[in-house]
Amino acid sequence: MGSIAPFWFSFFALLLLRCFSTPILPKQTYIVHMKHQDKPLSFPTHHDWYSSSLQSLSATSDSLLYTYSDAYHGFAASLSSEEAELLRQSDSVLGVYEDTVYTLHTTRTPEFLGIDVENGLWQGHSSQDLNQASHDVVIGVLDTGVWPESKSFDDTGMSEIPSRWRGKCESGPDFSPNLCNKKLIGARSFSKGYNMASGGSIMKKPKEVVSPRDHDGHGTHTSSTAAGSHVANASLLGYASGNARGMATHARVATYKVCWSTGCFGSDILAGMDQAIADGVDVLSLSLGGGSAPYYRDTIAIGAFAAMDRGIFVSCSAGNSGPSKASLANVAPWIMTVGAGTLDRDFPAYAVLGNKNRFSGVSLYSGPGMGEKPVELVYDKGSNGSDSDNLCLPGSLRPEVVRGKVVMCDRGVNARVEKGAVVRAAGGIGMILANTAASGEELVADSHLLPAVAVGRKMGDVIREYVRSDPNPTAVLSFGGTVLNVRPSPVVAAFSSRGPNLVTPQILKPDVVGPGVNILAAWSEAIGPTGLEKDTRKTQFNIMSGTSMSCPHISGLAALLKAAHPDWSPSAIKSALMTTAYVLDNTKSPLRDAAGGALSDPFAHGSGHVDPQKALSPGLVYDISTEEYIQFLCSLDYTIDHVQAIVKRPNVTCLKKFSDPGALNYPSFSVVFEKKRVIRYTRQLTNVGAAGSVYKVVVSAPPMVKVTVKPTTLVFKSVGQKLRYTVTFVAARGASRTTRSEFGSIVWSNTEHQVRSPVAFAWTML
Repeated sequence: MGSIAPFWFSFFALLLLRCFSTPILPKQTYIVHMKHQDKPLSFPTHHDWYSSSLQSLSATSDSLLYTYSDAYHGFAASLSSEEAELLRQSDSVLGVYEDTVYTLHTTRTPEFLGIDVENGLWQGHSSQDLNQASHDVVIGVLDTGVWPESKSFDDTGMSEIPSRWRGKCESGPDFSPNLCNKKLIGARSFSKGYNMASGGSIMKKPKEVVSPRDHDGHGTHTSSTAAGSHVANASLLGYASGNARGMATHARVATYKVCWSTGCFGSDILAGMDQAIADGVDVLSLSLGGGSAPYYRDTIAIGAFAAMDRGIFVSCSAGNSGPSKASLANVAPWIMTVGAGTLDRDFPAYAVLGNKNRFSGVSLYSGPGMGEKPVELVYDKGSNGSDSDNLCLPGSLRPEVVRGKVVMCDRGVNARVEKGAVVRAAGGIGMILANTAASGEELVADSHLLPAVAVGRKMGDVIREYVRSDPNPTAVLSFGGTVLNVRPSPVVAAFSSRGPNLVTPQILKPDVVGPGVNILAAWSEAIGPTGLEKDTRKTQFNIMSGTSMSCPHISGLAALLKAAHPDWSPSAIKSALMTTAYVLDNTKSPLRDAAGGALSDPFAHGSGHVDPQKALSPGLVYDISTEEYIQFLCSLDYTIDHVQAIVKRPNVTCLKKFSDPGALNYPSFSVVFEKKRVIRYTRQLTNVGAAGSVYKVVVSAPPMVKVTVKPTTLVFKSVGQKLRYTVTFVAARGASRTTRSEFGSIVWSNTEHQVRSPVAFAWTML
């Protein structure tokens, strides 16, 4: 209370000055982090306190955009930079931050993952038992909204909505609450941050219709991937035809629209997380993110901590900034960070050149073909005095050069489907989209507006050389439909963001990879499959790629684990998915990386590719309590105020903390030697398998590191018993401080289970 008086005095003094001398300043959205416990008793609620504080700063009554309670302690407000600075001077304010814009990280999956089988999925129970248990699980999806009429949200056979559910479906100009049902049980929208950033105010009419309806498609795709109902004969214009279904077909879905045409604003995301926690979701799925930041500056990390503390599992996409090193988003250890891999399904397409050479690629083009007559092929690199012609950027192609021809375009900078639209607008009749070194051999299929084939870098280089050297280069394109049982698969997607973790290098990220390339799921009928304005086609399903697509796979699997094991913590569910993940593809070879075709590593795939069947019965789990996460945060050299801001507990003292952030009971290891030669960690395993289980350890390590585990055998006499082991990592004496990372593993196994932890070794911080 003593800190409040000077706060108000400084307001008053500055306000007098402003009345006589200060012009009206432009405003923007700020997120204000408050000391929750400092609320004066004279204010009935925190909302009243925040509102009064703002009214002392400004004559306008509409400055307060959101009051946060569950996910965050504080509020979002429209402020001038001067008003923001005034707030920072208060002892009751932990921080004042400009609103951040986050971006979206934009069938056969259930069968590929092994969850479309009738028996054997959940040990000792039938799939009907698991389906029934899933009725009580609610997945909250923060995204672009939902297309509620989609068949993926049909509620046939669903039981009554759980009585504990506190959410609702909001009405809007284009959205009736009656569109919700027993499957889609919540739909809300949060747009005040977006509206302010778009030059409006909360009193002005917004630029987009404010409702939960999805005009983008992304949110419908992700929510149906997580928990869509069975839909027969689903396809994208004939491609990937078959049964479409989500991971947890009997779980409930609640959507929170926080993303708009210009992005997803932190103030809106926080409001969505705050509401989802209050509504009673069990799983939160966020296929969006930004860059790396300390956890006390990361709104998603702070909201996710509050969710975890209430038993909610939080799954986030890792980002699409691969294959660059250290490109991850959403790296907090209480978040499941999900990378992307391929399926065993492909959409082949072919380019036959005038020299009779045939090149394989991929495409989802579904219109009239080119026929069999070869057409002139052009690659307009630099001939227009510009290096952008080869990228097929808008306005870069000259109609007199490309009209009636097949155009070769380099991948990169602008959207792949936009390149096709640019070619078509300039009069081209086909496109070969060729990868550069950045994308390597990764092939992503798109529903182009004209005949188009995407090829890898090696084939692309051969075709580029053909165009340069042949006096009369020609090509004809053809399309091969859908092919299954592709080998090898999965392969880690080149776009999937990579470790190491810049925020805390001692926590290995990403956690896992899941299906994220060419994924079929429900779509909004407000937009064509390419998302381009020129695309007037309508489809109920679309095929998309990105860690945006892999994230809801894991969200749905977490819902299944929650249904099967309702007493498990979010950390136990996360551990089960990580320690049972596989690192061999369907040819029994180590996972490969699409970026260059070489072997993948844990900075790309984390613990490996998820295996739902094994995750349902992992044998052992690495559990982590909220108190242990607080000890982890205290080990990061944050101030007490910063730690309290994340954990929202006023009595945190940091008297107990880890000597090293890597001491957290995490299911994977990231060993950073830096100036040390010896690093020692103790982990604790909880038996979730049978009583009397005995596990022995097997260690794999590079030659320059000696790894010792004590004890080497763990005997669990009872279910729920916890046992510890200590692992010591010793770097070889005289080993050079290499900038390269090395990898190994620690595996506890018996005849029933393998509990695997990857280990990353680094000798320097990034």
